[in-house]
Amino acid sequence: MQKYAEAFYKSTAWKRCRASYLKSVGCLCERCYAKGLIVPAKIVHHKIYITPDNINDPSIVLDFNNLEALCQNCHNEEHILTMRRYRVNEFGEVIF
Repeated sequence: MQKYAEAFYKSTAWKRCRASYLKSVGCLCERCYAKGLIVPAKIVHHKIYITPDNINDPSIVLDFNNLEALCQNCHNEEHILTMRRYRVNEFGEVIF
C-alpha cells in the first residue's frame, strides 16, 4: 500500500463501501466467477488505480463502477501486469 493511501484505506467511508460492495457481489471473486469458479473475494480492487491526484475524488475511490472483488491470486495477477518498467495511460502514452 502506498503511504498516501493509508488514511483512505483506514477510513470509515472506505470500510463501509468495501463491505457493501463485497456484499453486492456475493463476496465472490468476479474474475473467477466469470470463468465458472466459486472463489471467495479477499480484496476490493480499484480498476482506476488510486493516485495522489485522485485519492480525494469519491467518483474514483468510492464508486462501485470502479471496484472489482478479487481473490488474492487474481489481485496478484493484476499487479504483476503493472509491475513492468513502463505502463500506458488512458491516452496511449508511455509512462515510466
